Amino acid sequence: STGSISGIVGAGGNTGAVCFGLGFRNLSYQNAFVLMGISILASSGLSIFINIKGHSAIFFGTDEVIEEKEVSAPAETLAVPVKDTAAYADVEDDDAL
Repeated sequence: STGSISGIVGAGGNTGAVCFGLGFRNLSYQNAFVLMGISILASSGLSIFINIKGHSAIFFGTDEVIEEKEVSAPAETLAVPVKDTAAYADVEDDDAL
């Protein structure tokens, strides 16, 4: 049970899995769950400060609108191969020998 919990919580990286595994090994279950809850609340609280360039954050910033470029037609179109009947007949003649 504790292995699956530390696996789920630590799914973001091996460090989280090791830390929570050690927490469950060295602390009582109550203290380990409190520690896990506090660290999850702290990391989710800090996530409001994440800012990705070109996108608005939760409380500030604006989305950057990028103009779509007009897609031109390809220079060449691919052709479907046509069966070469003469070469096919030569192969059949060789197989008959």
